[in-house]
Amino acid sequence: MVSSRGIGRLAIVLLGAALFAAVGVGLFVVAPETLADLFGVLFALVTVVLGIRFAGNVAGSLLPAYDVAEVAVEGPISRDGGGGPLPSSPRSTPADDIVEQIDRANDDENVDALLLKLNTPGGEVVPSDDIKLAAERFDGPTAAYATDVCASGGYWIASGCDELWARDASVVGSIGVIGARVNANELAEKIGLSYEGFTAGEYKDAGTALKEMTDDEREYLQGLVDDYYDHFVERVSDGRDLEPSFVRDTEARVYLGEQAHEIGLVDELGTREDVEDAIAARLEVDEVTVEEFEPTRPLMRRLGAGAQRVAYAFGSGLAGIAGDGEFRLRT
Repeated sequence: MVSSRGIGRLAIVLLGAALFAAVGVGLFVVAPETLADLFGVLFALVTVVLGIRFAGNVAGSLLPAYDVAEVAVEGPISRDGGGGPLPSSPRSTPADDIVEQIDRANDDENVDALLLKLNTPGGEVVPSDDIKLAAERFDGPTAAYATDVCASGGYWIASGCDELWARDASVVGSIGVIGARVNANELAEKIGLSYEGFTAGEYKDAGTALKEMTDDEREYLQGLVDDYYDHFVERVSDGRDLEPSFVRDTEARVYLGEQAHEIGLVDELGTREDVEDAIAARLEVDEVTVEEFEPTRPLMRRLGAGAQRVAYAFGSGLAGIAGDGEFRLRT
């Protein structure tokens, strides 16, 4: 069944075609009494075609074909998609871009619902929370759809949507926080390196790779991880309406979609078409048309992204060796 929006677009196109046809006939068929009459019909047809294209553009501006915005979160989540001395994977997710897309969809009067497609293993804590908050700000129905992986920071983001869908074999969960550092102290001693730090504040260099951590420093860093975890559990339990004790009892396990659905981590199982049908039902329409929202990037930034992909091809194999070794937190 054709939607009212589609009927409106068709009406505008037909009206524009009729108007331009009348103009074409008047200019090139009826009025002329010279040799131009021989070409009148041809010119009239050209005018009609141009009129249809013009009317189509007007219809697209007044009544866009989409009513649902899709924003994709794919790859590891970070602030800007980079975050290190060497380029990160080109498929990493810049959180600021995702927030911009969601906010742009929220400001678009033609968008009635938001579809957040998730395929991410998680990533940095605060950028994940920024995306979740943007989803919560959206004025309308929101649905998160897990494709392959919706883990850790991805699940954090999903907790900001009205419902979470997944496939039977999607990987869902990993509600936990990890803090890690490279301990290069023994290696440094073997090759004759030593660490000498000049700091103000007892814990300023806690977690530095080239020095052995004290018990107090371990306790301090573990406290940071625990605080982030408490925050994570609170966000998920509030957003997903789950008991905090249940969230903690998952112990950061991952589940396949079917099991995640059985225990309540996922609301519904289904395909992309099922998700769109559910959104249409919530909007009380026969069907929806989804428009993929992508980040608006200046030319120099797009060129920089291309250069990053080239650099990644050469440098990704060194990333695990050449990191700075500092203590890092991620979901």
